[in-house]
Amino acid sequence: MLNEPTETGILDMATDPALRDVCRRAIDGQRLHADDGLLLMRTPDLPTVGRLASLVRRRRNGRVTWYIVNHHINYSNVCENRCRFCAFHRVPGAEGAYTMTVDEVVAEARALGVSGATELHIVGGLHPDLPLEYYIEMLSRLHAMLPEVHLQAFTAVEIAHLADTAGRPVRDVLTVLRDAGLGSLPGGGAEVFAPRVRQALCPRKIPAERWLDVMATAHDLGIPSNATMLYGHIERPEEIIDHMLRLRQVQDRTGGFMTFIPLAFHPHHTELAAAAAASSGQPLRRTSGTTAYDDLRALAVGRLMLDNVPHVKAFWIMLGLELAQLSQHFGVDDIDGTVVQERITHAAGAATPQSLTVEEIRAMILDAGYEPQERNTVYRRVVRHGSMWQLAT
Repeated sequence: MLNEPTETGILDMATDPALRDVCRRAIDGQRLHADDGLLLMRTPDLPTVGRLASLVRRRRNGRVTWYIVNHHINYSNVCENRCRFCAFHRVPGAEGAYTMTVDEVVAEARALGVSGATELHIVGGLHPDLPLEYYIEMLSRLHAMLPEVHLQAFTAVEIAHLADTAGRPVRDVLTVLRDAGLGSLPGGGAEVFAPRVRQALCPRKIPAERWLDVMATAHDLGIPSNATMLYGHIERPEEIIDHMLRLRQVQDRTGGFMTFIPLAFHPHHTELAAAAAASSGQPLRRTSGTTAYDDLRALAVGRLMLDNVPHVKAFWIMLGLELAQLSQHFGVDDIDGTVVQERITHAAGAATPQSLTVEEIRAMILDAGYEPQERNTVYRRVVRHGSMWQLAT
């Protein structure tokens, strides 16, 4: 068993005196506020931030680290938003642009019967010509074919786009998708909520207020979701903390966010990286991507600030296997899953595998001193019997 620092030990080992008061409040279970968050973002004493986040993680989730057997489908890369940080999108008719038919989506998902996945994760671009009926048919056919598989599909940005295209309220669109088989929403499209950042990186994307409203509406309809934050580009520490606090405010009202997933920016092949390379001002903080220091801090501070979100996930596709493994000591209790066929991050130069086996995931967790536990999308324990699975009672 890994020997974790005690509450007293965390305070004794802190090298930044200003951090000790924040540690005491977190240890006492008090809610941290904006000034506390800024100190956590700026202190050079990252080891203490990690120890504190690990303590909070153990109090909430013990030594269990969750994983899932899942499969990703990116149904189209055609997108009218044209975000500057995205290497995945294509304009209609461009070289490399693609859109899967519903038949093709169903055919790809049919392999789930062999893989034993419990979740199908479906996201794509904002296609200007796909009608709402396309998405309803997709979910209906997938749900009919795989009734036990959870369909986590369409970001809040996609949902808003579908509502605008169909001329219908978001609530109506979410209701018909839920009735067709939608189980939950992924957390993508949040980026960083600050207007300055969104104007510079994704001016066509819906504003933060609408993203949050879509999520709150989904929660009100009984559709849970994840929440994300894209960091490592032009954001400032105070904008990261503001982003977390706005998520926390919604969670206080709805309780519908299952997990927080900080996403490390991958700059390769993006318009933003090209602009940075050509600019003497170097607007990007790093043109080669985030550092391990950035990644571990984002995860740990997320665990400490989002006291009402049950889980914090390290998306190994973006972080790499070694860092995802280490992140379990920085507040993380979920490292995602088998994934299979992820395209969006790999389009931006990710060098990670496109999938992992269950054995590889369990070894990552065990070797870090934690207890692997398979889950379904909504964090119910999954029990395997050979090629069959069921939810624990």
